[in-house]
Amino acid sequence: MGSGFIELELEEVKKKCQSEIEGSTLIACHPVSVRVKLVKTKHRQFDVCLQFSSNYPENYLIVELKSKTIPEKLLHRLTKVAEEESKKLKGKKQVLPVLKFLNQLLIDNPFTVCSDELSFIKNDLITAKDEIKTKQKSGVISMTINQDNYYFQLKFTVPDDYPITQISIEEKGNNFPRHFSTVFISQAVEKARQCVTPPLKKKPKDPPFEPKPSLQKVAKFLVECIRKYPKEPCQVCKENAFPPDPKSAVCDGSSERFLERVYCGHVYHRGCLDKYMKTPPFTGGKICPGCNNRIYHGEWNIAPKLAEDRWAHHEAKKRELAEVVDFLE
Repeated sequence: MGSGFIELELEEVKKKCQSEIEGSTLIACHPVSVRVKLVKTKHRQFDVCLQFSSNYPENYLIVELKSKTIPEKLLHRLTKVAEEESKKLKGKKQVLPVLKFLNQLLIDNPFTVCSDELSFIKNDLITAKDEIKTKQKSGVISMTINQDNYYFQLKFTVPDDYPITQISIEEKGNNFPRHFSTVFISQAVEKARQCVTPPLKKKPKDPPFEPKPSLQKVAKFLVECIRKYPKEPCQVCKENAFPPDPKSAVCDGSSERFLERVYCGHVYHRGCLDKYMKTPPFTGGKICPGCNNRIYHGEWNIAPKLAEDRWAHHEAKKRELAEVVDFLE
């Protein structure tokens, strides 16, 4: 059909592109190619270059996509998909239909800006015994992580303006002790918040704050916790802290077999931790045998000097009692 067909199509593109394709900006429109910017959000956007091949429209458009925010691998796949769409329109006008097709992909695909992160989760975090499901249009990722006899079900939702806004995290079910699952989720939420919120105290030499992607960071943290803790030993007695059967986990916070997690992340039986915290040396605070960091826990939060005085008083009482027993015998 030649140049006359292209000229007529270009006139239609000039009239209809920006009015019929929301978020589009027509940059260039001439007989060699059409250039359009498609924007859904600040990070879900790309530049489209549609070049007319020889013998157009009997041949399909040559598609080129560029973006500073969408991964190159995904752009390559989207290019191939757009060209396949163009092939379906052989002999017809192709520019507006292909642009509308690409725009709809942006609208329906919250994962475009986190495709590399999602690939990392699938390839590096998920194993054959786990499950992962994605809902493309709603931006939902559902995961079940299994470790030994323990499981944890998670739901991540990618917001429209990701990564400016952090992902949302929901716990949908698990058989870990409740206080552990609560800590896992609260710490994950905090890590996601730190990705998008500038620190209260900025260091003088720090560059201007920019929001960072939070999906991979949070998923990696949670999966590592779920994998780690069922095999974690008590740092005092060295027995496996979590029972093989999750139903056997002690829920009574006063029991000596109740699991305590200290600030550094290591685990202790309550009885083991209590004895360890009340036994010298106390200078500089009690040190975690697992990492050599000082142990912080709300219930054992006393100054080293006071801990030493209490221990000395306790030992003195024991000696007095022993002397009384010896005297009576």
